[in-house]
Amino acid sequence: MKQKIRQRITLLAPLLKDPGFEVQQAAAQAIERLEAHGDLDEILAALKTGDTGSRVAAIYALGKIGGDKVLAPLLYCAGRPEADLRAAAIQVLGEMAHASSFTTVAAALDDESTAVQAKAIAALAYFTPNPAICARLRLFLEASDGTLEAEAALALARLGDIAATHSIVALLSSPHPATRAAAAQALSLLPL
Repeated sequence: MKQKIRQRITLLAPLLKDPGFEVQQAAAQAIERLEAHGDLDEILAALKTGDTGSRVAAIYALGKIGGDKVLAPLLYCAGRPEADLRAAAIQVLGEMAHASSFTTVAAALDDESTAVQAKAIAALAYFTPNPAICARLRLFLEASDGTLEAEAALALARLGDIAATHSIVALLSSPHPATRAAAAQALSLLPL
């Protein structure tokens, strides 16, 4: 069975770099499900020795396993030099919303990679609302890149940050369709 799982993951791994974002997501989710069938030792081995696609898949598999035993490897991956690994680790740490990972996730707001920053913004919405973090996320509403401000609008709405309402309304006129869509969704999520 483990050999079949590995074969399927090997087939799916190249799709993690597909130009289509939906394809990347579908491949990552499929790999997550397959990895969850493996044991923790096997996942950790893939994390250490696999190619980038296998290591990203292993990070998502650790998220599926959850619990304190996966925090150390995820925190380690959040500090790796590879942006793909950092982004995946930050996403998973956010979904787990373990208090001990908050500082690492928040620090990723300053990452050099926009992709990692976007994952950090989205991940912070899983934690308990924090006025300082909301203030920090509001700064990203001015990003004007089509990604960061969209993630910030959604995260702030999920955190219930009424103070962001005016800035989110302004994003309805953004030149970026993803930002306009996120702003529309955020307005529906904000408390009335």
